[in-house]
Amino acid sequence: MHLDQRSTTLAIFCKVVDNFGDIGICWRLARQLHDEHGIAVTLWVDDLASFRRIWPSVAVDADTQIVDGVRIVHWRGQDDAFAPADVADIVIEFFGVDIPPGYIAAMAQCEPRPVWINYEGLSAEAWVEGCHTLPSMHPRLKLTKHFFFPGFTPQTGGLLRERHLLAARDRFQADPAARAGFLTRLGVTADEQAALAVSLFCYPQAPLADLFAAWRDGGRPLTCLVPQGVARAQVGEFLGAEPVPGAHATRGSLSVRVIPFLSQDDYDRLLWSCDLNVVRGEDSWVRAQWAGRPFVWHIYPQDENLHHVKLRAFLHKYAVNLPGLIDFSLRWNGVEEDVPTAWPALWTSLQAGLPAIAERNIEWQTLMLENGDLVSNLLDFARSLR
Repeated sequence: MHLDQRSTTLAIFCKVVDNFGDIGICWRLARQLHDEHGIAVTLWVDDLASFRRIWPSVAVDADTQIVDGVRIVHWRGQDDAFAPADVADIVIEFFGVDIPPGYIAAMAQCEPRPVWINYEGLSAEAWVEGCHTLPSMHPRLKLTKHFFFPGFTPQTGGLLRERHLLAARDRFQADPAARAGFLTRLGVTADEQAALAVSLFCYPQAPLADLFAAWRDGGRPLTCLVPQGVARAQVGEFLGAEPVPGAHATRGSLSVRVIPFLSQDDYDRLLWSCDLNVVRGEDSWVRAQWAGRPFVWHIYPQDENLHHVKLRAFLHKYAVNLPGLIDFSLRWNGVEEDVPTAWPALWTSLQAGLPAIAERNIEWQTLMLENGDLVSNLLDFARSLR
């Protein structure tokens, strides 16, 4: 049956490795497939507690639930049995997770076979273009899966972006009262809102104490907003207190305030509200690119420092003529050895380059929009296979 002849069904299998990035991407994918394309989505996920942090209406003790039109199944193991009727038209394994063998066996009994996609991680490396949409035959069964890569060029799947995202961002950023109201609800004072605002979402190994010191001793008032649980030890050390929502301290020019961990929609508003966003992994990194504000990326660490290669590949594409951003990013990610005395100069250079980074963001978004949105590209590819 052609995908357009009835309500298309789609299953996403997600295992949470990076606490919020994996489920964050899968939930954005599921919501957009349902909301904008009328797809009947089932999201299989093994960690409902992390899921609930980004979407509070998720119940952590439910085996199956419907949230915002998406069916969510608590994926508890690999031993369940499945019939062909249980199999979706499109099956997405996220970052190459192992789908239950019983589900794969049922896929092989379907006629026609489902579209089977391995949704890969986002990278700016050149080899991605050559691997995007490549087929891979199952060693025993009459099944073929295809690799699908998000990316930054027309030869990739593009970036996740909801249809109305940029219009909603523009309305928010054109309304100072909306920003003030949002930040006030998070407990941010008027004085803190008037300072240079930085959101912080990083991994624990970030050289945060050195950056805090540079901000503290800098001449410009700066407010750093940290969601609860992020860099807990280093934030707590600066505060001299448990980093719970509402905890805050001002030392020198730096005010650090812990805010609640936000839903996905409110996290977008946080990115839209700040002058600089420090983001991590993949999900918040992509959202920062659509936020229209300067950002610094903390990449997920990999063995043998493979993440350094990915970082350099992205900076080569994005940070054209932005040496301050390049130098700061390399040191922030441990590509170059951390030297505490270097951070004041790194921050001074990055801060001076913020207007140029903002200009580059405008160019970058124009380029990314030309690639279309990932969900539409993925569905077009699935239709081509059927």
